[in-house]
Amino acid sequence: MIKTERIGCDRAKECMKFYKHVITDTPDMDRYGRWEIGLYPTKEDIENYIGNGAMYLLSEDDAVIGAMALTMDQGTGYHSVNWSMPLADCEVSVIHVLAVDPDHQGKGFGEMLIDEAISAARKNGEKALRLDALAGNTPAQRLYAKKGFAYRGKQNLYAENTGWTDFFFFELELSNG
Repeated sequence: MIKTERIGCDRAKECMKFYKHVITDTPDMDRYGRWEIGLYPTKEDIENYIGNGAMYLLSEDDAVIGAMALTMDQGTGYHSVNWSMPLADCEVSVIHVLAVDPDHQGKGFGEMLIDEAISAARKNGEKALRLDALAGNTPAQRLYAKKGFAYRGKQNLYAENTGWTDFFFFELELSNG
C-alpha cells in the first residue's frame, strides 16, 4: 500500500537515510540536482522541515520511496520573481527537496508527492503553490509542467552545493474549489 504522511522527529533518521540514498544513488545527480551530502539538503535543513511540520514521506509497504518538504509560506528569496499575481507570503506554499528513490523514478511517485502538496496547500487556503529548480534540471521541469506549473522566471543565485547558478521558478495557481 502506498501512503503519504507528514512526519515528526521520530522519523528524522529514516528521512536522512533516504536523502543520503537519493544523493549517492541517483543517476546524473551531479548533472540535474547537484545535491551533495553535507551541503544540500543538510541534516539541519531536514530537521528544520520536520520540526516545522513540513516534511512528508511517501512510503510503499513501510519503505520510503519519496519525500518533500512543503512550507505554508514563501521566503523573501521568492519576492523578486515575476509571479502571476502578487500574494502575501502567507498565501503561498512552497515545495522544497522533492525526491524519489532512484529505483522508483519514472513511475509517477513524484506526481503523487505534488498531488499531496496541492491538496495540503488548498486545505490551508493557499492561493498558489511555488517552487524552484536548477535551470539544468530538465526532468524536474518536465514533471512540473506536466502537473500544470507555469514557468515564472530565472534568477542567478548562490547555493553551497552549486555556487552561482541559474534557478527557474514555477507556480501553480490554486483554486480552493
